[in-house]
Amino acid sequence: MNRDRTYFLFLNIGHFMDHLFTLIFATVAALVLYREWGIGYAALLIYATPGFFAFGLFSLPAGWIADKWSRDGMMTVFFIGIGLTAIATSFSQTPLQIGIGLFVTGMFAAIYHPVGLAIVTMKWKNTGMRIAMNGVWGNLGVASAALLTGYMIDHGGWRMAFVVPGIFSIVMGFAYMALRWHSIRAGEDEPKAGAGAAPAASANYRALLIRVSAIVFLTTAVSSIIFQSTTFALPKIFDERLQGLAANLAAWLDGVGSAGQGDVATVIGSLAFVVFAVASIAQLIVGSMLDRHGPRTVFMTVAVIQIIFFTAMPGLTDGIALAVAFGFMLGAFGQIPINDFMIGKTASGAYRARIYGVRYVVSFTVLAVSLPLIAFVYQNWGFDTLFRILAGTAVIILAAVAVLPKQLPTPETMPESAPAAAE
Repeated sequence: MNRDRTYFLFLNIGHFMDHLFTLIFATVAALVLYREWGIGYAALLIYATPGFFAFGLFSLPAGWIADKWSRDGMMTVFFIGIGLTAIATSFSQTPLQIGIGLFVTGMFAAIYHPVGLAIVTMKWKNTGMRIAMNGVWGNLGVASAALLTGYMIDHGGWRMAFVVPGIFSIVMGFAYMALRWHSIRAGEDEPKAGAGAAPAASANYRALLIRVSAIVFLTTAVSSIIFQSTTFALPKIFDERLQGLAANLAAWLDGVGSAGQGDVATVIGSLAFVVFAVASIAQLIVGSMLDRHGPRTVFMTVAVIQIIFFTAMPGLTDGIALAVAFGFMLGAFGQIPINDFMIGKTASGAYRARIYGVRYVVSFTVLAVSLPLIAFVYQNWGFDTLFRILAGTAVIILAAVAVLPKQLPTPETMPESAPAAAE
């Protein structure tokens, strides 16, 4: 494997670790802490909220520092810092302590998206597929959080779910630093091949760019509600809706004639992992379609998929619920690379990390606000109402995306003579 492939692999591992660390607590809270600490699931979600606020809030300064100093240097800080923080969080004895640990974890987790994605979109061509491949690794991190934590609950205790990936991340941090030491020491980052100074933007370009930017940030905010609700709540949804299926699978795996509860947490975590992992394939399909067809048609298709499956989910249990969950997770994961693709195509390279930082401030602030929403809806009406709300948010996305231009505005494709509303 050459250095270029190794570089991309490290960036993908970083995305994997970023989402794994931010969702370990989701499975811990859903499957064990509500019993061990005697606190309801809805109440526990409150302690995760500050961490997601940090996840968003610190994205902007992370992008700014990366642009001013070194993106590779910031990635090294990410790997080592989030690993140390995860290990520290494992020693928590109270909800307040784990809330503080999750907040600091969110501070380091905020580094990845504005910095890692800026590197991916500036260094390599075929932006849609690169972002999609990187996104699949992130989704596998989401999936592995449920799988790893479920396994640790049954076989080692929930604290090890923080410690083991923490140690791995620290090792990756030092390996990344060794690979990119020259860039870090020089404080320079490599631009994408063929990248040059952007021509002066025309008035028509600026007008269309404002229109696209408004749609990007609106859909970013709304789609973040869907992403957070599905990824954070899915272990709890499965814990409630798939108990019969999980118990039967646990009994079958143990070779016992009657359903036992010994490894049900492992089975539920494994089912969540399978759903997340298979749904990640949607990003590769979407990435390929983005490079060929542009974002509007792709985004509208993904929104329709979400509407159909969220509307179908209320009241379902066991096998049918699992099948429908595959459907809405395909839509939830499929939408992830689209806004990043649009930013990568339209943003100036010199400011790209900062623009990604703004995008993720919006995204992860909404993720944080979504946690109290999930808790409130769950406590008062249950998950069926949440699914109906998510179907409504997908309708909003569909309406917003319908007014996207067919061609994204760039200085190269929008000369002064082009009509501002060309579609």
